[in-house]
Amino acid sequence: MTGGPRWWLRPVQLWLPLGFFLLTGLAPFYWMLVTSLKPNAELYNKRIMPLIVYHPTLKHYVDLLTETSFLTWTYNTMLVAVASTAISLVLGTMLAYPLARMRFAGAGLIAATIAATYLVPQPLLFIPLADIINGLGLSNTLTALILTYPTMLIPFCAWLLVGYFKTVPPELEEAARIDGASRFQTMVRIILPLCVPGFISAGIFAFTLSQNEFLYALIFLTKTDVRTVPVGAIAELIRGDVFYWGQLMAAALLGSLPVAFIYSFFVEHYVAGLTAGSVKA
Repeated sequence: MTGGPRWWLRPVQLWLPLGFFLLTGLAPFYWMLVTSLKPNAELYNKRIMPLIVYHPTLKHYVDLLTETSFLTWTYNTMLVAVASTAISLVLGTMLAYPLARMRFAGAGLIAATIAATYLVPQPLLFIPLADIINGLGLSNTLTALILTYPTMLIPFCAWLLVGYFKTVPPELEEAARIDGASRFQTMVRIILPLCVPGFISAGIFAFTLSQNEFLYALIFLTKTDVRTVPVGAIAELIRGDVFYWGQLMAAALLGSLPVAFIYSFFVEHYVAGLTAGSVKA
């Protein structure tokens, strides 16, 4: 009987940290939701509790969808994010596979260059990139973002996929080569199907960064009909010193739903891909 089992200790150790991180993660979403549902009379009344809605209304959502180009911004954001992610995964695979599976002169230098490229602060590059975009006549087009975003996504995707490709036993590839498969067939039919978690991790990262990127979208896109959600919300809903907080929070909440939806379904593959890639890399 001495030192009996403390049945309460394990639930406390589990749920206390879990509850803390859960509240910390959901707090921004709750704040956006509460702010977007408040009428202006409550929103600017300092005597009312900021975390409670007394008279909820959907007016801010209606105004956002009817008085702004939010649906157009959402379409532009999804198009840019999907296209940039696809380009980054394809080119990242083409870069990562030789580094992980083939021995050639300069492989170590190329790998180090990839890491160094990813570490370069992106704000340092927007001036030369803006000059290139203007020279190509791509200003105020979504093509400018689709071509620019992979420059910062491909290095990370390649780094992650290199580590994940190394987790596949080389014996599988050697057996396929003995059976007559070419290097390309081996990569497509053997390596890539076994590395789906790595592709999901790289794809989620690329999609999230493309959807939330602000600086390049602000510089390259100045017309309302080609803006993305982050730039459109800031440019259209902040006019001088007037902040339309209700619509801003509604736009922020609706804009974050696609990423939250993706993470909720693929979080296990995302964690597995990052773990395997970081361990082997």
